[in-house]
Amino acid sequence: MKLALVRQKYTPFGGAERFVEQALTSLTEQGGHKDFSVTLITREWPEASDGRAVRLCNPFYIGRLWRDWGFARSVRKIMADAKFDLVQSHERIPGCAIYRAGDGVHATWLDLRARAQGPLTRLATRLNPWHRYVLATEAAMFRHPDLRAVICNSAMVANDIAQRFGVAPGKLHVIYNSVDTRRFHPGLRAQHRARVRTELELAEDAPLILFVGSGFERKGVPQLLAALAAMRQQDAHVAIVGKDRREAKMRALAARLGIAGRVHFLGGQRDVCPFYGAADAFALPTLYDPFPNAALEGLACGLPVVTSNTCGVAELIKEGQNGYVCDALDIEALASALDRALFAKCAESKTPLASLDEMAQKLTTLYRQLLRPEG
Repeated sequence: MKLALVRQKYTPFGGAERFVEQALTSLTEQGGHKDFSVTLITREWPEASDGRAVRLCNPFYIGRLWRDWGFARSVRKIMADAKFDLVQSHERIPGCAIYRAGDGVHATWLDLRARAQGPLTRLATRLNPWHRYVLATEAAMFRHPDLRAVICNSAMVANDIAQRFGVAPGKLHVIYNSVDTRRFHPGLRAQHRARVRTELELAEDAPLILFVGSGFERKGVPQLLAALAAMRQQDAHVAIVGKDRREAKMRALAARLGIAGRVHFLGGQRDVCPFYGAADAFALPTLYDPFPNAALEGLACGLPVVTSNTCGVAELIKEGQNGYVCDALDIEALASALDRALFAKCAESKTPLASLDEMAQKLTTLYRQLLRPEG
């Protein structure tokens, strides 16, 4: 089976990229070289020298619209020349057999983002050429006759695609992201809590809420800071792990809210495990997130997870047992959920999570179904 996976760029902090890397590893280990020949088509990937088949196509940069259009054009040329059995794209490229909707639906993201924007910003977004390109490409991709399957990482995304684009239910396959429970587990508390809290100058009993993610606007950092200021537990701290060009703006917001001393901006971290071990709860009040790996990791580590009803992981949350769900922009509800999560320590019961092997098995089953001769 000649399979190609398409993803533009790798960053060690990106959930989608980590999924691709996990999928490549799991498929190779499970299928073996006799069953699978996996080629990665990408602009940039740091593991290109590890013996894995990689096709690099990186058009010169004169803006992200040109970059995305040029990359899509290069991918279609590689597809035509290489004759893969299946091409699974993690980018919006019409004509691929499989699309993994790990980034969700761009049209939905813009609708939800507009709730937190002012009138002029909403207008600028609507007129932005790149957004217009993505919306047109997204619609063309979902309606392309060569599209045979859409891998959705949550039922939320699957339902949205069906309603917006009329994709037949038989083409929509919900496969939750996996989590490596060998790395993320409740035992991290004993391993890392004392050291990390010493480095952060936090007392052992100081309530600590963890946020992990890049893209502070989308993932709800402004709302998290506002909720921290509104919590009953005024000794609670927030640790923010992630890179974002708006960090200075978020620091200024924390200062205006009077909570600068209780917010710890830690930047991007290659190893996030110690911070899960140090935390008492995990928060991701995202405006829109199809199925964030970071929230899964929080659940795997036994942390109560507070997230929004526009996050796919909300499908795994049982209110009061392993977390809480609220509207991303309801600051009062978010503050209350954080207070309850810290007070109740509600994540004692284990949350069933997909393993790497289970994810790989579902993927290979889907691939074989698609390759099975009709009739």
